Amino acid sequence: MEEDILIQISNRIKERRREKNITVQELAVRANVSKGLISQIENSRTIPSLMVLIEIIKALEIDLNEFFKDIKSKTADLPILVKRKSEYDHFEKEHATGFHYQRIFTKSINPSTIDIVILELEPNASRPLVETDAFEYKYILSGEIEYQFNEEFIKLSPGDSMLFDGRIPHTPKNLGTTTASMLVIYFFEEKK
Repeated sequence: MEEDILIQISNRIKERRREKNITVQELAVRANVSKGLISQIENSRTIPSLMVLIEIIKALEIDLNEFFKDIKSKTADLPILVKRKSEYDHFEKEHATGFHYQRIFTKSINPSTIDIVILELEPNASRPLVETDAFEYKYILSGEIEYQFNEEFIKLSPGDSMLFDGRIPHTPKNLGTTTASMLVIYFFEEKK
């Protein structure tokens, strides 16, 4: 992570914590990390893992898009990766009927891997509840989708998005009569 981005993230955490009148200790308890780690992050002395950063942002009760809004690299020569729709890799996962996956990108970003996929669900698509060892971000492109998490059900419409810990048993269901599609981003943290 570039130093200027690290400083922006550190400053944003500190600013949001102060705006909400939360002490370092309170934030640490809410995010389930140590007070020392919060202090190190706020003072740009350490880079939080993706999972820790997401937990801190959730503990601050801030939308992820809002948190990262305006955080930009000052470097002009950032790599731009383009992959055309015709280049997407089609693949299948688990024992599922009517699930069509297309992998857009898989990129290792030390110490994590990000996997970006488009998932199309046929009207009668079905599979059992599954768990993924990653955080999952879903953005609904078309159709009405209902996600089941154990006994909880969440309906999503085009433009809705959701981020969750994939270790919670889950599965989507297409509520419509035509194929529904969503952008899926998996954040896999490297095991140590």
